[in-house]
Amino acid sequence: MKDMASTLTLTLTLSLSTTTSYSYSYLSNTKHRFRYPRIKLFSSKHRAFSVSASASSSPSSLQALIFDCDGVILESEHLHRQAYNDAFSHFYVCCPSSSSSSSSSHPLNWDIEFYDVLQNRIGGGKPKMRWYFKEHGWPSSTLFQTPPTNDEDRAKLIDTLQDWKTERYKDIIKSGTVKPRPGVLRLMDEAKDAGKKLAVCSAATKSSVILCLENLIGLERFQSLDCFLAGDDVKEKKPDPSIYLTAAKKLGVSEKDCLVVEDSVIGLQAATKAGMPCVVTYTSSTADQDFKEAIEIYPDLSNVRLKDLELLLQNVVATK
Repeated sequence: MKDMASTLTLTLTLSLSTTTSYSYSYLSNTKHRFRYPRIKLFSSKHRAFSVSASASSSPSSLQALIFDCDGVILESEHLHRQAYNDAFSHFYVCCPSSSSSSSSSHPLNWDIEFYDVLQNRIGGGKPKMRWYFKEHGWPSSTLFQTPPTNDEDRAKLIDTLQDWKTERYKDIIKSGTVKPRPGVLRLMDEAKDAGKKLAVCSAATKSSVILCLENLIGLERFQSLDCFLAGDDVKEKKPDPSIYLTAAKKLGVSEKDCLVVEDSVIGLQAATKAGMPCVVTYTSSTADQDFKEAIEIYPDLSNVRLKDLELLLQNVVATK
């Protein structure tokens, strides 16, 4: 419907068996739907009105469905937390001052409450650790007996921890104990069957996301994606909109015709800054966040169908 007028026919049955039929044809600009009626009255057994309208451009329509990975396709934050803590233990990472460690002589351990706050504040593994070490002091470890003081050694520490954590996370995913969240696979299949573009945009490292997708949505679905972007593909992480703006270009679809599925306020901000409408399917760690900018909020996707999302997007456009 990008360059074509869509037609909506409404039929209302009135008293005395009189039927009034209104046919609206409209084009709209990117934000608002305008109606400029031209009314023509004609005779028939029933009284009927034909109303057509036109404007400058077409309304938004769902042409691409974009999923975040962690928290949307799988509820993974507890798995990432486990992998980080295993990395801290493996390299005996000890910070001089840490609220997430019982003592500076014990390896760093991010507890559930702290990690929920951290992962909803900062996207990407390396930025998480870099922020944490800046706040609580750069740590000693088996990699550096004394805390690194120059940028090169600090980068080496972060890179090594992230690489080891990523491999540990892969082992957890490959264990076969992790399943996709309810409704995700069905919604993906509905979108592809309806001819919609399908994409996954994740702030995580590409290797870990590829592993997740291959194991959780299956190789065939993964290879049929029209676009796949990970944190490695953009300079700035969410809530920066770069990853979604890049996806729109690769898909060849206007931002307003993309619908993003996110689970956190960070992802929601990235989508809305990119000019994309966004629905949220929250997890236990994000349920209390402020999702006021989302066009709809769901506990999961088990009862959400593609037609629901299409109607939702149409209603949002109609009320603007």
